[in-house]
Amino acid sequence: MSEFDPQEFVETQVAAIRTTVNGEKALIAVSGGVDSTTCAVLTHRALGENLLCVTLDDAFMRRGEPERIAQLLSEPPLRLPIQILKVQKRFLKALDGLRDAEEKRKAFRASFYESLSDAAGSEGYRFLVQGTIRADIDETTRGIKTQHNVLSQMGISPAEQYGFQIIEPLVSIYKPQVRALARFLKVPSELSERQPFPGPGLSVRVVGQNRPDKLESLKTATSIVESNLAKHQPDQYFATILDNNESSDHSHPKNIESIVAQHLKIPPESVDVRVYQDRATGMKGDRRHYGEIVGITSRTSKDSTVQPPIKDLVAMQAKITAADSAFTRILYCIQEAPQPKPYVTTIRAIQTQNFLTAEVSEIPWKTLNLTAQGVLDACSNVSCVYYDVTPKPPATIEME
Repeated sequence: MSEFDPQEFVETQVAAIRTTVNGEKALIAVSGGVDSTTCAVLTHRALGENLLCVTLDDAFMRRGEPERIAQLLSEPPLRLPIQILKVQKRFLKALDGLRDAEEKRKAFRASFYESLSDAAGSEGYRFLVQGTIRADIDETTRGIKTQHNVLSQMGISPAEQYGFQIIEPLVSIYKPQVRALARFLKVPSELSERQPFPGPGLSVRVVGQNRPDKLESLKTATSIVESNLAKHQPDQYFATILDNNESSDHSHPKNIESIVAQHLKIPPESVDVRVYQDRATGMKGDRRHYGEIVGITSRTSKDSTVQPPIKDLVAMQAKITAADSAFTRILYCIQEAPQPKPYVTTIRAIQTQNFLTAEVSEIPWKTLNLTAQGVLDACSNVSCVYYDVTPKPPATIEME
């Protein structure tokens, strides 16, 4: 990509948006993430009062997030017209009972566009603007994961199915260019530098089936993880939660125990390996691969967890995934509760240039221990807190 010129981009897109909308009104869904926020500010420059921004209170945002987003967007300097759509029941019903990651994404996508179709129809809007970026298209068309905001590229006609035409001003650029554009448009740094948040929200960080207590624990863990890791400035950092249920396939653990013991130079009996029933999205070559999730705990003679440098754990992960490509996610225990509980959580922190590949952030153990203990104290149904030591590839950044 040639050097990005924000001013030229704005001028070109403002003209294109005005030509397409041609004096009519348009709707845009804003999640508070940098993509949709930047797209909203750009489109508002083109359409002014003919643009209505909405944020969906879909049950899968962080606590208090819809109200916070509405406040940030409506106050100076942005002053965007925004409404909160209360659609929690629709989304929770649509995802109820689903475990498969792709099925959950598709159900979320359907609920997302049905909610916007209802809003657009009630206001007589024919145009929906959305902040789709190039990486969304790349990952969906390459079959890595279905992004909820990709339709026409997958053969879905939004006009026929939902009754509106979609405009995607940012679809030719990647995340670094979006941030540069946000700064040019004077988007407050709280939004322009905000870490990415998936369109389907926490629904893809509740691995497997969603349950009310599971979702609430994830919201609590999310707050703790984001608060504690922010000072280390990873490019993305978050929590996930999954059921504490082991796979019925026990053909792998002994081999993994041997690799871990040899790599960390500890006795094999000090290593505990759990292969979880739920699976995680990964990559084989440039294609999606649902692989197994492995949780590893290694203990010293005093029964505390062994805590080697993060880079050593990443190297250990590489040996495990090289030995068995069925594994797409390697987790390493930071701290665990004295007694088993229904769920386990993970901490994910990565460094990346373009989000197409990513390296594991070397977060200090002091921060990881403080964070894990905070999660265990606040979430009575969490059995263990892991650090995700898997880069992209073989994992994707999100668990699902």
